[in-house]
Amino acid sequence: MPPELLRRCRILAGPTACGKSAAAMRLAERWDAEVLSLDSMAVFRGMDVGVAKPTAAERAAVPHHLLDLAEPTETFSVARYLEHAEAAVREVLSRGKVPLFVGGTGFYLRSLLRGLGDVPPGDPAVRGELEAEVAARGPEAVHADLAALDPAAATGIYTTDARRIVRALEVIRLTGQRFSASRPLDDPRPPADRPALCLWLDPPRAVRWDRIHRRVDQMLAEGLVEEVDRLRTDPGLGTTARQGLGYKEILDHLEGGEPLAECVERLKTRTRQFSKRQCTFFRGLPECLRVPLSGDEDAGMVAALVDAFPRSDAA
Repeated sequence: MPPELLRRCRILAGPTACGKSAAAMRLAERWDAEVLSLDSMAVFRGMDVGVAKPTAAERAAVPHHLLDLAEPTETFSVARYLEHAEAAVREVLSRGKVPLFVGGTGFYLRSLLRGLGDVPPGDPAVRGELEAEVAARGPEAVHADLAALDPAAATGIYTTDARRIVRALEVIRLTGQRFSASRPLDDPRPPADRPALCLWLDPPRAVRWDRIHRRVDQMLAEGLVEEVDRLRTDPGLGTTARQGLGYKEILDHLEGGEPLAECVERLKTRTRQFSKRQCTFFRGLPECLRVPLSGDEDAGMVAALVDAFPRSDAA
């Protein structure tokens, strides 16, 4: 994104179930802002319950962008996301509003902040070999291979995200270098070219764990199983959507015949693991400042803490 646009944006990131979406609603009121999603699964239409998309009432109260950009049958690249993000930022600014990015997809955040870097084109033969490995051994086992070769890259990729795991290993095999080396690891932008504000929320681990468990239970109560069952047949789920947290586990139940209770427990475990990796990722992104929380704060209190941070666009 051009620096002149990026420095007019504000970013609120954080691990899953940290309270960023609720805080963002309060911040939007304080700042006269519109929310831009920073979530790699929220781009898919129909994937609502499992992604915890904003409700119709929330969207009516505060405009939300970068949601429902593609069918769940499609693949969706970070380059495509950045194109939509730039257009959305221009649209929000044209109305005199503040663009507020909110989400927890670290790969999208780093690409937004630093660009895409120099990544070689794909090689069908290498990709085919890696896809065969994933099919034979499972994505989590191949993710462990990636973690051994390139811990920085593995940190930002779901253990079940076969497409991104394959892409990272493909680049490693083609270049002989870490996948993360093809992306800028040091912040290349001077302070004047960074967002007006870039923060991530960090409640204690026990608080995150409890919220994750309650969120999964809430998703089930709101119809997660029914949503996945509908999407897998109409319009269908592509490779990327099938690997989303919540979707893969429910598909194991619907298509693999595994007991629902076991799949739900696996979903909670994987979400806890993902939350831990998210925190590790954000800690390694120096231009994104940590906001420590006790876990006792409500959305208004979190918004006040965020609002107290100095901004480069402050009057």
